[in-house]
Amino acid sequence: MCGIVGYVGEKQAQAVVIEGLRRLEYRGYDSAGIALVDGGAVAWQKRAGKLANLEKAIVDEPLALSTTGIGHTRWATHGAPNDANAHPHLGRGGRLALVHNGIIENFVELRTGLENAGHELASETDTEVAAHLLELELDAGADLTTAMQRVCCRLEGAFTLVAIDATDPSRVVAARRNSPLVVGLGEGENFLGSDVAAFIEHTREALELGQDQVVTITREGVSVTGFDGSPSEGRRYHVDWDLSAAEKDGHDWFMRKEIYEQPRAVADSLLGRRTPSGALQLDEMRLSDEELRDIDKIIIIACGTSFYAGMVAKYAIEHWTRIPVEVELASEFRYRDPILNASTLVVAISQSGETADTLQAIRHARLQRSRVLAICNTNGSTIPRESDAVIYTHAGPEIGVASTKGFLTQLVACYLLALYLAQVKGTRFGDEITEVMDQLDSMPAHIQTVLDDEAVYALAREHVGTRSVLFLGRHAGYPVALEGALKLKELAYLHAEGFAAGELKHGPIALVEDRLPVLCVVPPQGRDQLRDKMLSGIQEVRARGARTICLVEEGDESIEPYADVLVRLPKVPVLLQPLVAVVPLQLFACELATALGHDVDQPRNLAKSVTVE
Repeated sequence: MCGIVGYVGEKQAQAVVIEGLRRLEYRGYDSAGIALVDGGAVAWQKRAGKLANLEKAIVDEPLALSTTGIGHTRWATHGAPNDANAHPHLGRGGRLALVHNGIIENFVELRTGLENAGHELASETDTEVAAHLLELELDAGADLTTAMQRVCCRLEGAFTLVAIDATDPSRVVAARRNSPLVVGLGEGENFLGSDVAAFIEHTREALELGQDQVVTITREGVSVTGFDGSPSEGRRYHVDWDLSAAEKDGHDWFMRKEIYEQPRAVADSLLGRRTPSGALQLDEMRLSDEELRDIDKIIIIACGTSFYAGMVAKYAIEHWTRIPVEVELASEFRYRDPILNASTLVVAISQSGETADTLQAIRHARLQRSRVLAICNTNGSTIPRESDAVIYTHAGPEIGVASTKGFLTQLVACYLLALYLAQVKGTRFGDEITEVMDQLDSMPAHIQTVLDDEAVYALAREHVGTRSVLFLGRHAGYPVALEGALKLKELAYLHAEGFAAGELKHGPIALVEDRLPVLCVVPPQGRDQLRDKMLSGIQEVRARGARTICLVEEGDESIEPYADVLVRLPKVPVLLQPLVAVVPLQLFACELATALGHDVDQPRNLAKSVTVE
């Protein structure tokens, strides 16, 4: 949820940390702070609000020069987003500074013990408790690494902790449990970050950490232990994107840049998926064909936008494989006592690979002996590491909080999974799978066609005064309607709802009033029953005064008499239509939010990666 940076090296730590925080601000922007080791003391500064507030404070009150430091951007959990609750937090004597991502679940008990021992805590956060506990260990003679090991054994919950000791400028020490942390490996310097964007300007060599590990970085190297102090190791890997991929490239928003990157992201996610003989192959398919043939039920678990990708996957998997599929919100999954066994495949979809609800759901599934396959964009993150198989989406970095190219590449991964299962189970002939793969290979060009039509910008600006928008869809268009509504809620802060068009007459039609915009995702030609039913829904809302904005396949003239506005889409099969239909809805939300003066990349109250339940 929060963004964390740590640095030890030869450069000025302040500049390295602030730049890292700038690249991680999408993870949380309720407050920001920095702490440096300064001649036997900790120099620090923190401010509520965005990173710019911290930078101004540092200009007004400069910090000392230092080559060791940590930083933090916060998405608030415990305590309001104010200066006092911002990170870093210091120990009682000011010797130690700590930043934290996650939730310490037993902090009330720990805080009570500290207060009974005479400690005065200055914030409402769970983080400050850990800072006091660490400093107590230091005062008792432990070094920072040993102190971190001992304190982590007392903590419950999900957390990443990163700390510095004023008396030891040679090291930064961190720990992780159920919360993201990665090490950047440099020459004469090393880095810590919530993700690799924190240090990609300096190195593309990284070390992924396992569960319940403590890592110590110095100029000379990196050492990893378990919480019990036993020696351990991380896994080295090379980051396959560079600094330019994280820049705006001339666009006003990262999100708009990422929308326009979608043709390339989809193409990259399709690369290398076919063997020379034409058979499908997946990234890390550690499940055997025999295990996959034994699967008799699939449960897809995800949150937010990823959940809607899972809804599209249900249509594709059931159609191509005849395996029954359930799609569940990860946050609800384990609390309803789901029926799972060794013949169940649980598919976890998460852009970050650190989504707390999804992570806990797959752990529950594994306890029930189910196989788990992850669809993820982040190499080395926790969910792929704890899964039996992985399909990476290869979207590259997605900085905008509202997912765009992450969603489209998740759709591609879902289609690939469905086709791979059809290949293994023999429910589709090879030439049928090849035909769909050829259609997928043509999708980047179709997406580009949609992006080249900028009429949706003017359409969005026409709706600056709109208070509410409805989205309708059928079949695979229904999840598109839900995703379109979510984007508008996230970015423009408007009431927006997506519905299955057939449900209109069961209640939602009561929302329709004169000039209410209703965006309708019309199924392609060739699915006449679907189109006829969709047309009925369009007529129903138009008869009651709605302004119908219809996303319609190129060449389909039958909808024109019933549409106030037509948005043309390329001709594609109905199951693949979400790849093109969602793009105008992304652009519509982005442009309307821009016209309203909102921060598109950092919508209020949201963070990119939800790493707490």
